[in-house]
Amino acid sequence: MIKRYLEGKIRLDLIAHSSVALMGPRQVGKTTLALNIADTIPSVYLDLENRLDLQKAQDIEAFHKANSDKLIILDEVQRLPDIFAPIRGLIDQQRRKGNRVGQFLFLGSASIDLLQQSSETLAGRISHVEMFPVNVLEYAESAQHGEAVNDLWLKGGFPDSLLTGNDETSLNWRYDFIKTYLERDIPQLGPRISAETLGRFWTMLAHSQGTNINAAKLASNIEVSSVTVARYIDLLVDLLLIRKIQPYTANIKKRLVKSPRVYVRDSGITHALLNIGSYNDLLGHPVVGKSWEGFVIENIASVLPPRVRVYYYRTAGGAEIDLVLEFGVNERWAIEIKKGASFSLGRGFHEACEDIRPQKKFVIYAGKDKFPLPHEITAIALYDFMEILKEKRNVKMKE
Repeated sequence: MIKRYLEGKIRLDLIAHSSVALMGPRQVGKTTLALNIADTIPSVYLDLENRLDLQKAQDIEAFHKANSDKLIILDEVQRLPDIFAPIRGLIDQQRRKGNRVGQFLFLGSASIDLLQQSSETLAGRISHVEMFPVNVLEYAESAQHGEAVNDLWLKGGFPDSLLTGNDETSLNWRYDFIKTYLERDIPQLGPRISAETLGRFWTMLAHSQGTNINAAKLASNIEVSSVTVARYIDLLVDLLLIRKIQPYTANIKKRLVKSPRVYVRDSGITHALLNIGSYNDLLGHPVVGKSWEGFVIENIASVLPPRVRVYYYRTAGGAEIDLVLEFGVNERWAIEIKKGASFSLGRGFHEACEDIRPQKKFVIYAGKDKFPLPHEITAIALYDFMEILKEKRNVKMKE
């Protein structure tokens, strides 16, 4: 069992808010986390993919009346988006009685309906939390060997993939995960799209990991329009399967690259889409550098303090920063990501830093030591950088 740090935050949110919405892709561990919480406080759990539980939830007023003294956990809540309107009345009713917190915990596998419905209907009554796959900090704490980062990078952070006994079993699990999304989950949650077409598109994004979107080229390859490509990307973003990173453009007078970059969010899914089954296969694949870059970015995102904005920066002249973290109007960090224990920094990173003038500059690399470089740059391992961010997040949340 891997200890998920998010469990503590959910517990705190439940004693501060009437309801909490925990979002994340399927199989990421939301239900396990919720049931851990349910084991320690009076709770009742409904899985809305179960026909009987769905029937109970459809008369939520009656169900709540019978369980008003318990935390009600509704799993796969995006299957019943209209439930938020009556829940608002139930929450307000309980608040008038003095029961202001810990009434509902919603679990959802997509942000589409969940965010739209709950944000509008339960404004001021809900906390939204995103659950990421297992990250480096969580896995390194539980892993019994020194290759925890490489193992996590290869297999990805979905627990059932990560904790399998061998690479082949893990890869087969990820193949099944992709197939289930294409054939069942996406048709339920989004517009009707051919599973074959969307599978090809998802694979193309994996091949283009970390590159700027060329909608016309993608559209030509799958024989659809650029508008349709944009719709496919938005759907996969809403399903929390890919990440779209916007360019940093504030107060820059140079000619900039302004199209977003796209990453398949889980490295294990990236590798399954590309049929990469072992660590040696990964090291010899052309995507290896961009796969590592996406893996680092997703791990960083999992521990960012609230309201931090994530960008990349690139000019037409080649000045480039892989990741820009904006903590506020007066604090920016520039991050270069390198796969390897030895590395060199190109002129482009230094020029880009002159453009945006970050307060801190880091190179995240595959080694273990932390050491200073010229021009006030710090070389650091991913694990140690995440520890810095985690501490910064803890301080921010106490303010």
